[in-house]
Amino acid sequence: MRMDDSQSRPARAPGRRIPRRRRSTFFGAALASVALATLTTGSTTLSIATRASAGPTAAPGESLLEPCRIPAALGVQMSEGLPTPPGYAHSTGIVRALTLMIDFPDAVGPGSALSRYKEFFPQTSDWFRNASYGRLDYRAEAPIPDWLRMPKAFTAYGIERGSPYEPGYHRLVQDVIAAAGSKVNFSKYDLVNVLVTPNAGPSALDTVLSVTFSGNEDAPYADGVPLSNTSFVYSRQDDGSGSYGETGYRVLPHENGHVFGLPDLYTPQGGGAVGHWDIMSEDWGANNDMLGWHKWKLGWLDNSQVSCATGSGATQYALTPLATEGGPKLVFVPVTKDNGYAIEVRTQAGNDEAVCKPGVLIYRVDAKVDTGRGPVNVSDSHPATGGCTRSPNVNAELSDAPYTTGETFVDKANGVRIAVTGVDGMGNYHVRVTRS
Repeated sequence: MRMDDSQSRPARAPGRRIPRRRRSTFFGAALASVALATLTTGSTTLSIATRASAGPTAAPGESLLEPCRIPAALGVQMSEGLPTPPGYAHSTGIVRALTLMIDFPDAVGPGSALSRYKEFFPQTSDWFRNASYGRLDYRAEAPIPDWLRMPKAFTAYGIERGSPYEPGYHRLVQDVIAAAGSKVNFSKYDLVNVLVTPNAGPSALDTVLSVTFSGNEDAPYADGVPLSNTSFVYSRQDDGSGSYGETGYRVLPHENGHVFGLPDLYTPQGGGAVGHWDIMSEDWGANNDMLGWHKWKLGWLDNSQVSCATGSGATQYALTPLATEGGPKLVFVPVTKDNGYAIEVRTQAGNDEAVCKPGVLIYRVDAKVDTGRGPVNVSDSHPATGGCTRSPNVNAELSDAPYTTGETFVDKANGVRIAVTGVDGMGNYHVRVTRS
């Protein structure tokens, strides 16, 4: 399976910023040697014969969750269904990320290659540690601290928005492998990041080229393994708002989300389906976390932290904020075998530092809808408002989407009511799900 992240990305209208990737972040501590290559791991993710799926699997005594494990749909490139199919990088434990910086004869890297590396690390590693409650130990390694010069001009590869892995990317990856030579043993890594010199190609404000190919067995091989989970980051999506220095790295956790099997949540129209509630929707602007559904899918939430609301009548649930470790986190209300509603609590904490209205987030997940076509849709509790945020490059309309005490979501067609009944002294939100 190939994930072409730029293929379905919405076009940028003149003067309008579509919420999506960018960022840079600074490695304040000295990187004495970026070759952190003495790490060891038993991972064999890139070996076809032993690839492991990400995310939760059914365990004895957990049959009550089965109706909520909406399955991955056939014919869908990247489905929201459970579990994540084999072929992607594992999303728990130690993940070793090979990071290479490349430039071209017609686009010589400005400054040092390590300065490009420092735009993304250690921030990307920190982001994954926070989002996963420490369950993903993301270890970036840059065994070659210099620019790898490609033998051809950037223009010679014919890379454009939406380019497939053939033929330009195939040539580019083969040239990256040749340039790395004996300095890199690709078989030791779980995923590959290629940080392209930011002056190669158009500005990200005009055309976003950053792309990930994941689960792709047609990828070129190196050291006996296919580079089937590889992310490419281009340009700098710096709009001059002043946020790039703090949050510019976020394009990389988004791209790596595809490596772990997550689809794009933005649509050809932009980020209006999910807004700023998941980095797979918007990686522009302020920091934000992932949806609870994705955290369950990636194995960052235990099955015991998820409730499956299948019974008729009313049932009361208590939920702890998604950003805090432990406690019940997600209620899922299946509507059909392929879709249903997820319920979680989002507050201003952890990666959700920019939340301007805490409360209960309700969204519909559909395993039959493909990446970039709206597999998740957030319900807006106040659709007539312009939202509560003024952060640059954040979809303001959905920023006040969460429901608060006394507010109710209703799906009459499917007989589902979700009411927020209160918040206790411990900060737990109480919701009542009614099915008729």
